[in-house]
Amino acid sequence: MTDDDIYTNDGTVTLKNERAIKKKTGNWRACPFILGNECCERLAYYGMSTNLVNYLADRLDQGNVRASINVTNWSGTCYVTPLLGAFLADAYLGRYWTIAVFSIIYFFGMTLLTLTACVKGLEPTCNDTGCHPTSTQTAVAFVALYLIALGTGGIKPCVSSFGADQFDETDKSERKKKSSFFNWFYLSINIGALFASSVLVWIQMNVGWGWGFGVPAVAMAIAVCFFFLGSPLYRIQKPSGSPLVRIFQVMIASLRKFNVKVPNDKSLLYETSDSESQIVGSRKLEHTDKFRFLDKAAVETESDRNKEVNNPWKLCTVTQVEELKSIIRVLPIWASGIIFAAVYSQMSTMFVLQGNTMDQHIGPKFKIPSASLSLFDTLSVIFWAPVYERLIIPIARKYTRHERGFTQLQRMGIGLVISLFAMMAAAALEVYRLNYVRKNNLYDAETIPMSIFWQVPQYFLVGCAEVFTFIAQIEFFYDQAPDAMRSLCSALSLTTIAVGNYLSTVLVTVVAKMTTKNGKPGWIPDNLNEGHLDYFFLLLAVLSLLNLLAYVGIAKWYTYKKVSGYPDGL
Repeated sequence: MTDDDIYTNDGTVTLKNERAIKKKTGNWRACPFILGNECCERLAYYGMSTNLVNYLADRLDQGNVRASINVTNWSGTCYVTPLLGAFLADAYLGRYWTIAVFSIIYFFGMTLLTLTACVKGLEPTCNDTGCHPTSTQTAVAFVALYLIALGTGGIKPCVSSFGADQFDETDKSERKKKSSFFNWFYLSINIGALFASSVLVWIQMNVGWGWGFGVPAVAMAIAVCFFFLGSPLYRIQKPSGSPLVRIFQVMIASLRKFNVKVPNDKSLLYETSDSESQIVGSRKLEHTDKFRFLDKAAVETESDRNKEVNNPWKLCTVTQVEELKSIIRVLPIWASGIIFAAVYSQMSTMFVLQGNTMDQHIGPKFKIPSASLSLFDTLSVIFWAPVYERLIIPIARKYTRHERGFTQLQRMGIGLVISLFAMMAAAALEVYRLNYVRKNNLYDAETIPMSIFWQVPQYFLVGCAEVFTFIAQIEFFYDQAPDAMRSLCSALSLTTIAVGNYLSTVLVTVVAKMTTKNGKPGWIPDNLNEGHLDYFFLLLAVLSLLNLLAYVGIAKWYTYKKVSGYPDGL
């Protein structure tokens, strides 16, 4: 038996910095701890965030528009901070220690938020006229929220990549298992979200916010314990130095050689003679024809040949050049996910506000909080994820001859189509609801006798779209990322959600400003019975259609990366 049969061949090591043994580390034996960590962390996150718009509106005395804007701004930040965590993971700490450190920050944030909801002096004073928080109480609550946002920055970009690291890409059987891991990873997210959007939201609205935030804080503590328990089994990729430095080296080197001609024979471009790349933890990448100007950085001039040691700011390897090309190629795909993320963000804002105006009763006594309807999004994911894995992939494989059924780009495109129908369903429901209000003159009614369960189709469609778009996006950015930039590219994929949330903020702000002129109530007033939320949903539907058309062109243009000497190909 050779070393290749005993040890992993993708550069992974154990926590003790010893070469990882295939039969003792990684693979599915390590995944329960990672999936358990993710399930509890997502329970904590969604248990706090799903109903946040109601907490801000009621307990911190903010109106619909202000609360919605603050939620989307905070949510956006939760998906921007992963850029920081990813940079630290790829460059210096590695994914294991980044997750460990930021998880503790996350737990402190959850604990502080719980204290603001149940400790006298930090908790707002409430009476028959409403809640009246002081500026200090509001500030402490937002400090807690943004500590959580910082904590998520080290977890979100690293956990999915860390899980995928447990499968050796040079081993064909393990590589197939890795594709399944992303489906089960997203399923674990939604199992946590299911408990959060049902039980925890009910606790918040019927028992109290102290318990409602305390349970997620405990869940976060359990998530930290889960992660550390699996430490002896993990395969760990070593950090490879700053990816930003390597990117800038290629850019500077290509500009310095602006007048240098790229040879027609690409084998003449500079690359190390070793079988391994000079970048720690990275395989060599084959040359691609797009963005040929950057190839100038790998052209070896006479002065380069006369030097004993190459200056990386003047001469870069083909692999280093292709790293930058890989990042540039995925940017249009990244941009196409922004509108989808804006649609997704409506579940924690406009869908909740829409549900607040409808009958939330199940039977004569039990009342379901409007934010709890997001559990139908979760149930949709829990239903579709295994269906996709066990049923859709085998059927699609017969027709496409692709080992994954659909390519990642095809899968994302299907999700974009479904998201368009989700917004059309939300708009149609709002049209019907407003017609009911007008017909029965219920403008001043807090709720109308129309069941909140009419919202189920729009939540279910968003969940179906997630299974196609978000899971494919996670896998796509991991696969297409250079080996030494996987956390960074995972973070980049998450920033689509950040920008989508910020876009939602901009749309709400602009719509509110433009439609409230001359004393009009606008599309999104505090009393939605006087507004036109249906127009806002239709606006998102139109943007989704335009985005889908642009995506088709982008997907046709895209070329997948090629790894030198990749066994069996992709």
